Amino acid sequence: MPSIATRVKQHRDRLRRAGLRPIQIWVPDTRAEGFLAECRKQSLLVASADKDDAELMEIMENALTDIEGWE
Repeated sequence: MPSIATRVKQHRDRLRRAGLRPIQIWVPDTRAEGFLAECRKQSLLVASADKDDAELMEIMENALTDIEGWE
């Protein structure tokens, strides 16, 4: 059986032949201390800003009526 490194290389080569390329994405570490508190803080700020925006509420209501038949 080929080594893990060989299998990974073969898999990546197949993906490249299919026209794909690898990218690296950095995302917040959800395990980091303070992550949950920061999420709460930002969510409250957004909710507070959005609740008084009548135009946004209208857009969201219209969007909800446009999802019939989505799967």
